[in-house]
Amino acid sequence: MAKLNDNYLKLKAGYLFPEIARRVKAFSDSDPDAAAEIIRCGIGDVTEPLPAAAREAMKAAIDELGKRETFRGYGPEQGYDFLRAAIAEGDYRGRGVEVADDEIFVSDGSKCDTGNILDIFGPGNTIAITDPVYPVYVDTNVMAGNTGEADEAGAYAGIHYMPCTADNGFVPAIPEGKVDLIYLCYPNNPTGATATKGQLAAWVEYARGNGAIILYDAAYQAFVQDGSLPRSIYEVDGARECAIEFRSFSKNGGFTGVRCAFTVVPKELLAETAAGEKKPLHPLWARRQSTKFNSVSYPVQRAAEALYSADGKAQIAALIDHYMGNAKLLREACAGLGLDVYGGENAPYVWVACPPGIDSWGMFDKMLGEAKVVVTPGAGFGAAGEGFFRISAFNSRANVGTVCDRLRTIV
Repeated sequence: MAKLNDNYLKLKAGYLFPEIARRVKAFSDSDPDAAAEIIRCGIGDVTEPLPAAAREAMKAAIDELGKRETFRGYGPEQGYDFLRAAIAEGDYRGRGVEVADDEIFVSDGSKCDTGNILDIFGPGNTIAITDPVYPVYVDTNVMAGNTGEADEAGAYAGIHYMPCTADNGFVPAIPEGKVDLIYLCYPNNPTGATATKGQLAAWVEYARGNGAIILYDAAYQAFVQDGSLPRSIYEVDGARECAIEFRSFSKNGGFTGVRCAFTVVPKELLAETAAGEKKPLHPLWARRQSTKFNSVSYPVQRAAEALYSADGKAQIAALIDHYMGNAKLLREACAGLGLDVYGGENAPYVWVACPPGIDSWGMFDKMLGEAKVVVTPGAGFGAAGEGFFRISAFNSRANVGTVCDRLRTIV
């Protein structure tokens, strides 16, 4: 009989967001009238229209595909040169950060890339992951066989968990021992916290000193409002020798359904073979993508390129202003109720401490049942997330106003 991957059997019963969807469906089925009033502030899905610059570029690209002279079939697996150049110049070199065009690898999402990157790393690495954390980092390591079984609290053997709390500003302490792969996400999902350049410099120093590699998720960098905060780990000297960066057009460009992202793999980044020989990771990721991926469609890549135009930048800025305006309202509403509130200032997520006597899933059920608002329970992001819930600012201004009003009636 064919053998399955036993590592999948270690996974907890349900990935966080499908479990939320299951509970929302059960509530909706039990009260169809109430279901019509539900406002979803759980999953970080955008709500506002795709920027006009992207739509126009996509339409023009589709028209190109309608003519034999301009038709395109398979594109380069790593992404079209026009988009790689726009990214490297617009997001990096134009900001004084060294990144070459061919160090950019276009993909269909950072969620995919942060999981797929494990393909180029071997067994036996010690994995360091923040807690609370975006669940994909944990689950994909379980799937890859990098962990043991989970304990009763849901923590997996073999993972070095790094608690992120209000006391440390949701930026974890540097490990005292040696780890090999380090997952960092700033601005942070789920807490909305940010890391300073000095804090990232400490991580880079640790990684270089220990031969570790930082997997840096910067999917929310466009939401940073404080000009003193870094948007890329490559703003730190030496980071090119120890970090891979993941970015996405999903949130800033409204591409959650369109799908386009990219990963940066510097050419000087090295890792060890089983025999102890140091080899560059850049050609390995290029080979992985060429073998398992046919890149993103031509119209979508033209749409992403258009986001770097003058019109595209202005339209992105308007989207960010909209969502960060929502975050401000949510922060103020929760703080006005006497709740401890974090995030929402340089990220589109508001991280809120539950009222006394209510745990994370209890708060989820209370918000759904009494306010008809879907939030995300902090416990779903890890043990250190217990006692908190996350509110997404991705919504219409009218819906956010209603959410603020409903919060005041139940807390």
